[in-house]
Amino acid sequence: MSTQVDLVDYDEAIARFDPVIGIEVHVELGTRTKMFDGAPVSFGAEPNTEVTPVSLGLPGALPAVNGTAVEYAVRIGLALGCSIAESCRFARKNYFYPDVPKNFQTSQYDEPIAYEGFLDVELEDGTVFRVEIERAHMEEDAGKNTHVGGATGRIHGAEYSLVDYNRAGIPLVEIVTKPIVGAGERAPEVARAYVQTLRDIFRALEVSEARMERGNVRADVNVSLRATPDSPLGTRTETKNVNSFRSIERAVRYEVSRQAAVLDAGASVVQETRHWHEDTGITTSGRVKSDAEDYRYFPEPDLVPIVPDRAWVEGIRAALPELPAARRRRLQGEWGYADAEMRDVVNAGAVELIEATVAAGASPAAARKWWMGELARTAKQQDVELAELPITPAQIGALQGLVDSGRINDKLARQVLEGVLAGEGDPESVVVARGLEVVSDDGPLLAAIDEALAAQPDVADKIRSGNLGPVGAIIGAVMKATRGQADAGRVRELVLERVQG
Repeated sequence: MSTQVDLVDYDEAIARFDPVIGIEVHVELGTRTKMFDGAPVSFGAEPNTEVTPVSLGLPGALPAVNGTAVEYAVRIGLALGCSIAESCRFARKNYFYPDVPKNFQTSQYDEPIAYEGFLDVELEDGTVFRVEIERAHMEEDAGKNTHVGGATGRIHGAEYSLVDYNRAGIPLVEIVTKPIVGAGERAPEVARAYVQTLRDIFRALEVSEARMERGNVRADVNVSLRATPDSPLGTRTETKNVNSFRSIERAVRYEVSRQAAVLDAGASVVQETRHWHEDTGITTSGRVKSDAEDYRYFPEPDLVPIVPDRAWVEGIRAALPELPAARRRRLQGEWGYADAEMRDVVNAGAVELIEATVAAGASPAAARKWWMGELARTAKQQDVELAELPITPAQIGALQGLVDSGRINDKLARQVLEGVLAGEGDPESVVVARGLEVVSDDGPLLAAIDEALAAQPDVADKIRSGNLGPVGAIIGAVMKATRGQADAGRVRELVLERVQG
């Protein structure tokens, strides 16, 4: 267990130490079956129903490689600028844990399928930071333990544990960075942006749903401190299975502050795995971190080497879809957004939402107005992501269509938006139910104008004398009388006709 110490302020820690990070990202591949057997892959099935003798590690059950998983791994490697191995093989990573029924994990060790790549990551201010990729290798997932009883949901203090082997054997690709140096105070931001960029690539490649809340993408975050950028690397900790962008950033900041305090106290940082606690924003000690030799890797004797055909690899390369960075540049040009506007859209996670809203008929300017205006404020107030709001791009497109057709104005549109978010139905239904359509009949407008003019008799004289300023007061009175359902432009025309006619 690491020595418990008070934290050092993050800015103070950064002023005295150089942080070095490394990130291992695991992505569950979206194949129909598991990595080495025909058991189906789906989310939320009854425990222990999606298993075969292979995924349960029963004696005599032999594995066979999932070809689609290999193709997906090659796609990922190519998208990250990696070299694809001429030949690679699987290895047994030996360790005991109840959710690993074979007592070893079939993975890749010294011969990964992809190696030596990079990913250019754009930070919030437009700065591009290059992250070097050491390798991307294939492996299988473990099962899932549920610890029952106790206060933390962890094994310590639990009364008993349940094991679900449905997840055991699901195909994974693990992407391992080289030590990320030179990020300085922006190390937490770089970590977050890197994983977010990877998530977007997985989705663009259609190799995974990449839903972090389901554990499709999980990050192990390594952090170490050294005295200066020229000093040897410090002892690292590995915070396991962090599965949200915000938590990745927070975990790096916390470990920098914690390790600085350990070093200040004259103690040594322990090389260990650590657990991230979302509720308290801290990490706690897990177990002493094993080195590669502790796992007694050796070649998997039941699987032959994989030798990707070069023509096949080049065919996959040629068929790669447009990657997120290139797509954002293209969309920015099509939408006419300034650099700062596009960065705001990207940082808000609104690219896909705006793209779908434009496809639903809204102009790029209108789509941006809604998602980055009213909806962004609502998401912030509710502390949720934009995409989590109970409204769809199609509904925003329909809302803007009502504005464009003149049936509602911007003020009424905000009330309609409020109704949609409250679950009252689509924009058309809300307009009808709430009676929010713009008053288009001149009769009620003229009546409201006459009433306003009668209440302010001096206004008419000012307008007749050429002073049009007071027209606004009449328009405001009419808008109030019609609950904002009048067309202000039409009201102005009618006021001038009434007074000057």
